[in-house]
Amino acid sequence: MPFLLRVELPDVPGSLGRVASAIGEAGGDIEAIEIVEKRHDDGTAVDDVLLEIAPGSMPDSIVSVCNALDGVQVLWISRYAAGGNLFLDLEAVEELTTDPAAALDRLVGLLPVTFRADWAARVHRGGKVLGRTEAAPEDLDFVDVDGAERINLEDEVNIYCGARLDQDEVVVIGRRGGPEFLDSELARLAHLVGLAASIARNA
Repeated sequence: MPFLLRVELPDVPGSLGRVASAIGEAGGDIEAIEIVEKRHDDGTAVDDVLLEIAPGSMPDSIVSVCNALDGVQVLWISRYAAGGNLFLDLEAVEELTTDPAAALDRLVGLLPVTFRADWAARVHRGGKVLGRTEAAPEDLDFVDVDGAERINLEDEVNIYCGARLDQDEVVVIGRRGGPEFLDSELARLAHLVGLAASIARNA
C-alpha cells in the first residue's frame, strides 16, 4: 500500500536527491513528489513524497534514514489510500469546471485528495451539513472563519482548517492526527475555494 511522507529539508541543490537515495536504501520506491512549501526565511522546503514500501520493509526504517540526514526532518508518515498519484490543484480546477452548477458539491469531494486529508464537509451557518465526504462527521458546527485558516477545536483526533464560501457557508477539512496545515496549504485552499464559489455563481 502507498505511504505518504511529509519531509522538511534544506532548499538547496542535492537535498531531494539525498532523501530519495535514503528512501531507496530503506526499501521505499518513490511514486511522486510535490513541493508543499518553500520557506525563504530559513532556507527550507517541505515536500510530500508518495512511496511504495517493499514487503518486509518498515515505515520506521524510512523515517530513521531520512532523519539521519543533515537538516532533514520527517514531519509525518501515514498510509495513503487515495490512489497511486498526488492530485494537484490544477486538476481540481479542471474537475470543477466540467459541471459548474455542481462545483460546490464537487469541491467537497476534491478537497481530501487535493490536500491529502481524511475528509471534508460544507457547513451552513444554521448548522446544517450541506455536503460531506464519507469519513466526515455527520454533525459539524458552523465555524466563522475569515478567508482560510486553521480551526482550533477541542479534538484529540482531528486537525482542522476551513475556508469561507460566502457569508453563510464554509468548507472544513480534517486530518486524523496530522500533519498540521501549513501556511502554503491555507493559501492554496483560499484560492481553490474562491475559484469554486466563482464558478458556481456564474453557472
